[in-house]
Amino acid sequence: MLSEEQIKEVLVRQRENILSKPFGVERTILKEVESKIKLPHVIVLTGLRRSGKSILLRQIIKKHYNDEDFYYISFEDERLFNFPANEFNKLYEALISLYGKKKTFFLDEIQNVTNFETFVRRFYDEGFKFFITGSSATLLSKELGTKLTGRHIDIIVKPFSFLEFLKLKGFNLEKDSIYKTDTKIEIKKYFKEYVTKGGMPEYLIYNDPELLTKVYEDTVLKDIAVRYRINNVFVLKQLYQYLITNFANRFSFNSLKKVTDIKSVNTIKKYISYLEETYFAKTINKFDYSMKKQIINDKKFYVIDNGFIYLISKKLSEDNGWLLENMVFNVLNNSNLFYNSNEKECDFLIAKDKTIVQAIQVCYELNEKSKDREITGLIEALEKFKLKEGLILTNDQEEEIKENGKKIIVKPVWKWLLEK
Repeated sequence: MLSEEQIKEVLVRQRENILSKPFGVERTILKEVESKIKLPHVIVLTGLRRSGKSILLRQIIKKHYNDEDFYYISFEDERLFNFPANEFNKLYEALISLYGKKKTFFLDEIQNVTNFETFVRRFYDEGFKFFITGSSATLLSKELGTKLTGRHIDIIVKPFSFLEFLKLKGFNLEKDSIYKTDTKIEIKKYFKEYVTKGGMPEYLIYNDPELLTKVYEDTVLKDIAVRYRINNVFVLKQLYQYLITNFANRFSFNSLKKVTDIKSVNTIKKYISYLEETYFAKTINKFDYSMKKQIINDKKFYVIDNGFIYLISKKLSEDNGWLLENMVFNVLNNSNLFYNSNEKECDFLIAKDKTIVQAIQVCYELNEKSKDREITGLIEALEKFKLKEGLILTNDQEEEIKENGKKIIVKPVWKWLLEK
């Protein structure tokens, strides 16, 4: 157990570290956080490792607490690993001694403290405000659900959007930028880079692939293998690599059993759910009004950021259409998403209040080979769900098509991203 002086040394160093972090590109999601600051609720910032949660805390501290009126503790610091929740008062007393009485806590990577919800609830009841971050959806929701039901607001921090990517590159987007020839050329150049590199902040800043590799390795080993006591890490990685290599493709659990060394469908299901809990990836179902059929039908697998695909995938040839589809998925990910498949396939169906409200198809280019397939798949979905209009997102085509009494908007993904 750390002594009082050692605790103070840790806290002083951590405060210096958070205040020395660059403000960085102001995150779009900061507006959502700001709308919740005056509420008494605990604000929980979750998301993939290194997706920018700590920098977001830095931005909140600067803009709303004047770099002064706050306490900050990072439980990712190895000196505080397994810090007993019942000893939290020692941290609080040390903070008062160092910085006086404050009413706001910023707690980073809180999942590293067992039973953390007990002291958060106690201090919450005494009128303290909490911002906490963590990298495991299930752990946080499970723990917070026991003591803080209805008292916390969850906000997911994702990698940089294309707009944030442009800001990082120093590109100043004006309202008419997408219509001017010179700026449009520049936007398309940056978009080509964004499609392959993705939006993980540190990787974009330092351009070092090892940073992405480290995120993936820590996610698999620390967040999954260690937490769930999985001894055979080889088969775990084998499964994940196959899924990442075949991203945006349909799969069944039985098919995965045939191509991996995992012979239990239930184990495969668990391993995929663990990866989803870390925000690294997500699966979607084929749409069906029957929940049972949704469960048993083939799934589609998407990765949180395109940068990981280039690093981990073993696909020998590039398929930019699938990369675009993966990117579009990550923008739509807040929605209730499905894919449609009958005679043909439609990539995305968006549901709202149990009703399909939009159908979206994604392809790199509408050409003689692909046009009939993409349009037929979209029309099939539009007719099935009685929609008047559909959307086809491409790399760089734009037009309007009328077919079978339906209106189809064809639009470049980069323009769609900036409009959203």
